Amino acid sequence: MIGLDGSAERVPYSLACSPEESREGGYLEFLIKVEPSGRWGHAFDRLARGQRLAVRGPFGSFVLPSRRLREPLLFVAGGTGIAPIRAMVAHALRRPHGPVRVVYSARTVSDFAYARELRALARRGLIEVRFHATRDAPGAWRGVRGRITPAHLAPIVDDRSTLCFVCGPAAMVADIPVMLQRAGVPRGNITLEQWGRRPLTRPDSQW
Repeated sequence: MIGLDGSAERVPYSLACSPEESREGGYLEFLIKVEPSGRWGHAFDRLARGQRLAVRGPFGSFVLPSRRLREPLLFVAGGTGIAPIRAMVAHALRRPHGPVRVVYSARTVSDFAYARELRALARRGLIEVRFHATRDAPGAWRGVRGRITPAHLAPIVDDRSTLCFVCGPAAMVADIPVMLQRAGVPRGNITLEQWGRRPLTRPDSQW
């Protein structure tokens, strides 16, 4: 829960850095999308370098298991839902782990946060990553056009022990687990980021 120092308002945001990065760098990282409408990061749209913030937490259960990770890992993110996914990927890469795959959906190419970092990890063979642009994409776009479908997920969860982590708009968090279960992933292997104060997405939203 973060907010401006001196203000009683606190807004829930996910950490975008791993525990190792926080310990080694002495910082916490958050991904905050500021929109003129004030729907998302309105509490921080006038944030200036050096300004003090108040932080409480962390809270929640959207975390990697503390045990040894022998199973393949699949992370599915939509929009700014990449924040905790980015932290979990960084954390997983510091531990013994199975294959790490990331499927990331956003409206336009410019909406992909951490894209350069994710591509760099993929070039090094540390992860597999697929980008889905659901709306506008230039002609040279090498990612997928359109939303994530069962046909995209089934080939990458051929190992039914895969542990899946999903974070994004409400419609996506509702749809993806159904696709994964139809592909054979047990419901107990699917972890969702859900919290009551999160703004709900309209049913017609494009994730």
